[in-house]
Amino acid sequence: MFTGIVQAVGTIAEVAPFAGGVRLTLQAGGLDLSDVQLGDSIAHNGACMTVIELFEGGYRIDVSDESLRCTVGLDQAGRRVNLEKAMRLGDMLGGHLVSGHVDGVGRVVSFDPVGDNRELVVHAPQSLAKYLAVKGSVVVNGVSLTTNFVRDVADACEFSINLIPHTLSVTTLGGIQAGDQVNLEIDLIARYVERMVSLEHAR
Repeated sequence: MFTGIVQAVGTIAEVAPFAGGVRLTLQAGGLDLSDVQLGDSIAHNGACMTVIELFEGGYRIDVSDESLRCTVGLDQAGRRVNLEKAMRLGDMLGGHLVSGHVDGVGRVVSFDPVGDNRELVVHAPQSLAKYLAVKGSVVVNGVSLTTNFVRDVADACEFSINLIPHTLSVTTLGGIQAGDQVNLEIDLIARYVERMVSLEHAR
């Protein structure tokens, strides 16, 4: 489990293909690796991956073809990625409960200045529309955020987020542009509520 509070911005230093996926070498940026062990989980732009090798200042992970199919931004050398280590019981939950499983890929519609802030508008797949609500939680590239508005459009859904200067400076979101693709994870609680309601209606 994660919180959606980015702990560092790392860089994909190398992408090495193998049968069934790619092996990524990560430069960890400012991420504290002193308590990380082989087999630990780290979220990369919202996607949970397992550490398979550690070295000074970085580590390696394997990303399967299935994970590559469901996400964006994990197959390009030189790409900066938001990093978060898995939370421990007793840790402060500064964002919201995040599973590290990407539910879909969205497209940035606009990224416009609003004073010192930025308004981010994302076009999300229709399959995620029922999980998105005004003032609800959503994860964009591993960052826990709150929606300002949600509107249904033809075969999809759009939502907006207000990004403050701090978020822009400590995550990769400050560098996105209209047309970019982003990893999305819907609220974990909404997922279970939808499941329970659907079963009740099926009875």
